[in-house]
Formats: sequence, C-alpha cells, structure tokens
Amino acid sequence: MEPYFGLQGAWLTFWVTVACATDMTLFGYDQGVFGGVIVTPDFLDTLGLNNNTSLVGTVTALYDVGCFFGAIGAFVVGDFLGRKKTILLGTTIMSIGAILQISSFSVAQMIVGRIIAGIGNGLNTSTAPVWQGETSKASWRGRLIVIEMIMNIAGFSLSNWMTFGFSYVNGPVGWRFPLAFQFVFIFILYGTVPWLPESPRWLIAKGRVNEAERILADLEARDVDDPVIITDSKEIQWAVNYERENHINWWDLLRGRTGEQGGTCTIRRLLLGMGTQAMQQLAGINVTSYYLPTVLIESVGLSNKMARLLAACNSVSYLLFSLIGIPNVERWGRRKMMMYAAAGQFFCYLIITICIRFTEKAGYSGQEKIAEASIAFFFLYYVFFGIGWQGVPWLYPTEINSLSNRAVGAALGTATNWAFNFMVVEITPIGIQTLHWKFYIIWTVFNFAFIPTVYFLYPETAGRTLEDVDRYFRENHNILVFSDKDAVSQKRPLKYIEHEREEVRRTSSVDPRAMSFAATQHRASVIEKSNAETARVEDVKREESLEDRWQEKV
Repeated sequence: MEPYFGLQGAWLTFWVTVACATDMTLFGYDQGVFGGVIVTPDFLDTLGLNNNTSLVGTVTALYDVGCFFGAIGAFVVGDFLGRKKTILLGTTIMSIGAILQISSFSVAQMIVGRIIAGIGNGLNTSTAPVWQGETSKASWRGRLIVIEMIMNIAGFSLSNWMTFGFSYVNGPVGWRFPLAFQFVFIFILYGTVPWLPESPRWLIAKGRVNEAERILADLEARDVDDPVIITDSKEIQWAVNYERENHINWWDLLRGRTGEQGGTCTIRRLLLGMGTQAMQQLAGINVTSYYLPTVLIESVGLSNKMARLLAACNSVSYLLFSLIGIPNVERWGRRKMMMYAAAGQFFCYLIITICIRFTEKAGYSGQEKIAEASIAFFFLYYVFFGIGWQGVPWLYPTEINSLSNRAVGAALGTATNWAFNFMVVEITPIGIQTLHWKFYIIWTVFNFAFIPTVYFLYPETAGRTLEDVDRYFRENHNILVFSDKDAVSQKRPLKYIEHEREEVRRTSSVDPRAMSFAATQHRASVIEKSNAETARVEDVKREESLEDRWQEKV
C-alpha cells in the first residue's frame, strides 16, 4: 500500500490539518465545558460545592496546572518522541482524565481527573501547532494554524450549547454527558494521527534525511530529486548544523551566558514566543471563557438560564468573527493583528468597567439599561480577540524559534499560557466577589500595555519561511525592531526571495544524476559528522569520569 493512502500535496496537508484542528477543537471544548458544568445544580450537590466559591475556582483552575505540567512534559519528551507520538501520548492521558471526571462522585476524584486531563492537553497543545507549522508551506502556515485556533473556538462554542441544552435535563446526565462528549474528538485523533507523516524538519534533526526528503516531496507533490526539494532539504540541514555549532546549554542560557555562541538569539526568541502566550491570558479572555455565565449572573445580574443562553450565543459570534483572521493573518501580518486587536480589547474593557461601575452604584436609576449595554461590549470584546489574539499567540512561538528549539519554544510558550491561565481562572471568582467593578480595571490596563509592547519588540514573521526567520536573527541582534524595515514588513523581504531563487537556480543547473549523488554524499557527511560529535562527547565524558575517580583515590 502506498504511504498516506496515496495522498500528496494539498490533500496530505489537509489531513494533517484535520488532525491538528481536531486536537484544538478538543482543547476548546474542554476549556468551555466546565464553565457550564459548575453552575449545574446536580454537580454542585453531588460534589458538595454549593456556596464554596474558592473551591469551585480551585477545581476549575487545577486543569490549567495539569496543562502547565503537560507543556513542560512536551519540552522534555517532544524532541525525543517526535510530533506524532507526543500527540498520541497526550491523547491517551486525556482519555484517562476524562474517564475519571465522568465517573466522579467526590471533589478529590474530580481534581485528579482535571489534572490528568490537563497534562494530556498540555502535551497536545504544545505539539500540534509545531507539527502543523513544520509540514506546511510558508504561504499556508499562518492560515492553517489560525484555522486550528478557529476550531478551538468551534469546540468552545459547541461546549456552551451542549451545557445549555443539558441544563434542561435533571440529574447527573446534565453534566456527565457533556464531559463524556470529548471522546468523539479523541477517537478522531486515534483514527488520523498514526498514518500521517512525521515532521520532516524533526526527521532531519535526527539524521533521517532520506525519510525527510520523501515526506517533503509528498507534501509538495514533487519528485525527491526535484531542485525545490533538494534546496529545501539543504536549507533545513544547514540550519540544523548551524544550531548544533552555536548551541548553548540550558545552564548557560539560564545564567545569561552566551558569549560567542549567542548568534542565534536563543533566549530572546524564547521570551518573544512566551510573551505572546502570556499576553493572550493577561488580555482577560479566560475571565469570560471559563466564567461568562458567572460574570453575567454576578456582575450583570442575569438569571441562570439567560446567562447560559447569552454565553452560548456569544460563542457563535466569537466563532464567526474569528473567521476574519483566516484570509488576513498573512495579509495584515502578525504585528498588526495583535496591535489592532489589543486596542479594540482595551476599548471594550474600558466601557465594561464603566458600565459595571454604574450597575453596582446604589440608587442609580438606569442600572438595568446600563447592564444590558455592558453585555454588548462583552460580545464585542470576543470579536476583537477572535480576530487577533486567538490564533497568533499559538502561531508565533512555532515561527520565531529556531529548529533545534522549536519544540522547546512551543512547549515553554504553552506552559506560560497555562501558568497565566491558572492565575486568571483562580483569581476571577474571588476578584468578582471582592473587587466588583474594580476587578475589570486590571484587564483594561493590560490590553493598553500590549500595543507598545508589540510595536517595539516583535518582528514580523508573515510570509517568511522558517529558515528566513533563522537568518534574520543571525544577522540582526537589536532588541527594538520598530525601525527595521526587514523586521516589520508584512511581505517577505526581497533579499530572502533573491537568496532562495539563486539556490534553486544553482541546484537546477546541476545534472540530476550528479545532484542525486551529491545529495547522497551530503547526507552521509551529515550523519558522519553527527556520529563523530557524539563520539567526541562520549570521549570527553569518559575522560572526566576517569579524572573524577583519580581525584577520589587521591
């Protein structure tokens, strides 16, 4: 049987996208379903959580703690297992956590189930965007990862409608079935991921060049000896070798010691990727994603049923407006999408804060009308967030980090997301009850601060190949990028286009048989160099071990 059932080119990329999008749909569903579960009377009665706001917040937020450790786990095992096996491992762990939650009759079991499911989700959400980015063309990469995040919103929307529909069902099925529904997505992942291609960039990093070139050819629907495939392979191999030669060990990196090995701006790139994820959470999205029914009940004064219905309607609006990001993530670029969306979010939270202030003002005659006005700006906030901040923070770490640190960078970015997510989810119920309208000032200030942060510090990645981004950081070490045209241009800089054309032209001018022989020789030299480096490291370790033993005897 032909690999991938004979699929090549766009169709093969389509099925990789189906798998990654399913993963993100599961993420969105899991993120949204618990917000409806925690206002279900049978759930609160069964677990004894009535009138215990802080414990409800903790049970909800501990899922994010699991996600944090799952993301760290992806950092540890991601480069060892590869992209596909890491996703399958995460899916299996999520299955165990889901079963524990569905069958829960105590707070302790629910907490364990939430943490385990979070660990699996952390592994998956750290890995799926990297896998998508490393198997996609540069011109498609942004759109495909934004589509993934839109499917995340679709999962979130589905969970809202699911819990709203089951709010009319009495008894445990009203919350156990919505939790069990996530197995639909788990079964799809088991049915797609195993037969799809591994990341060719990960394979080259592991010395499996022949296999990687076959996958590159299948993804491009070209022959293995095609000049474009040979050029792509050489670019990736060169990037791998450069990273190895300029590698900084983590101990030196944490201490800020880079010296002559600092040419790839490793720590800066890691911090930029982590920063987008931190900003996404500090924008206040999970004040409303997890707790929108609670916010509408406590801060706006709506009934339980009306709050659930509006949360579900809002999720549909969120989904529809997020579609604007698909055609425009490449056209507008990452920088503009983040800055314009942050400005819109700042405006919405400013108006929400003012409205809720007057809603809570004793004796104010227009409380009901101004409460209704605040609802409109909760909806509008989701419009801006869906366009700009839903997808880009997940896309950016997969683009900005170098090949050898891409899985690490995505994992640390995701871990950052979950750490801040936990903080927001943990403090929100308490903040609403104690600070009231003043609680929303926090998110107003943060959203305003993101505009200059992105403008001054974040280089554009739209339209660039992953190797273009590597080249930019090798040649430019300035932290402030706003005045660098190559850094902020929405289109691919001309010098990168000319370099690629020259490489393809030079490769095309060689006789195909000679080119194939040269490629084989180059692969052999890469493998030989890797083996020699491994042997050298082992010799050094052996010498250090002998020296340590001699010192002990002395």
